[in-house]
Amino acid sequence: MAREKRRFVCQECGYTTPRSLGRCPTCQSWQSFAEEIEELTTSSKQRGIGQISRAPEPISQITATDVERHLTGMTEFDRVLGGGIVPGSVVLIGGDPGIGKSTLLLQASDALSRNYGDILYVSGEESVSQTKLRATRLGVVSDTLYVLCENNLEQIEKHIETLQPKVVIVDSIQAVYLSSIQSAPGSVTQIRECTGRLLIYAKNRNVPVFLVGHVTKDGTLAGPRILEHMVDTVLYFEGEQHHIYRVLRAIKNRFGSTNEIGIFEMQNRGLVDVMNPSELFLSNREEEVAGSIVVSSMEGTRPLLMEVQALVVPTNYGNPRNTATGVDRHRISLLIAVLNKRVGIDVGGADVFVNITGGLRVAEPGIDLGVLMAIASSYREISVDRRTVMVGEVGLGGEIRPVTHVERRIREAAKLGFKRAIFPEYNRKGLKIEENIELVGVKDVYDSLSALL
Repeated sequence: MAREKRRFVCQECGYTTPRSLGRCPTCQSWQSFAEEIEELTTSSKQRGIGQISRAPEPISQITATDVERHLTGMTEFDRVLGGGIVPGSVVLIGGDPGIGKSTLLLQASDALSRNYGDILYVSGEESVSQTKLRATRLGVVSDTLYVLCENNLEQIEKHIETLQPKVVIVDSIQAVYLSSIQSAPGSVTQIRECTGRLLIYAKNRNVPVFLVGHVTKDGTLAGPRILEHMVDTVLYFEGEQHHIYRVLRAIKNRFGSTNEIGIFEMQNRGLVDVMNPSELFLSNREEEVAGSIVVSSMEGTRPLLMEVQALVVPTNYGNPRNTATGVDRHRISLLIAVLNKRVGIDVGGADVFVNITGGLRVAEPGIDLGVLMAIASSYREISVDRRTVMVGEVGLGGEIRPVTHVERRIREAAKLGFKRAIFPEYNRKGLKIEENIELVGVKDVYDSLSALL
């Protein structure tokens, strides 16, 4: 006979307590506890952790074989996944509402169904007719792509057993629930248990499973943090609603490089791969405008050139503002302080605006030198040669610290027609560049200003 056990679960991190608390002791969230009922049966308690399927083996005697990956038909998607979909893997894709997660997976499903057989697309938030309207707009008409509108995981599992698909897509994991758990869909318990069931299915049947996840207001995946630990790959689909470009970023990948990105352009008929993003992001650049610098950032295994724009204007308020788009605002404050302390350029009484064009978000410190020089260029009203590219990390002492993959960054710049590269002097050791581009090594911020302005 089933017994009911009441408990309170934090909806942010999954912390469990027998009574409600105002503030979660784990994640420090306020008013985040919700009451849930857990049913315990005698049979479930007796099952323990289950039967042992096979005996442990010495790692020296285990044979590892390379698996053949499934290609999605989208070059940038395959790049982020590490070269394609690994059979038996579980991939979690998160992103803001309306950013294009469903569009991306529906397009990939079409190519997968044509090349590998039956694909099951489970839509928990849209009806079958709504999914069909989206598919018609995208030109998805494959006869081996099956669409199921269902939220009950037990029913979904029955359809999976009947169809035996090559790939399963669940859109979204927050909309799926188990009827045996007495809590609402999207709760910590439901998300954890449903993901666990799908994970076991993927590993036992060697079938890849894609899960779509919602994000919170601060941009992180909703649900317990353990969700990201359970899956094999975590991807974030980023972009601004008013920009046509979308960035698919790998945060975790057991089968490929982390921090790899894929760039897409949103068009009327869906997402299109951007094969040369550096050239695209620099195509509309103005001629030698003060405050404009081209920087090179390593995004995964690919160097990406982008334009940094800075604008320094007298403040109209009592306190000057530092506003940044696409880069950390606190990093901007640090660079302004270095500029003031080490070379005497005081912009503390002005408003400073910094923008990464194209709607990109960059966290690599290798763009520090370009951001700092863009601020100095705008402050002095001196334009910079548009065929110059900069890369380097700025330390608190004003020194220019070395960065990784300098050769690849410079070669990418030379391929796009740049004639001058300013980079850390330390990276000159062992540098082999055959392209026709001037190499300028700098040791500190003062050297950089002398070379550029």
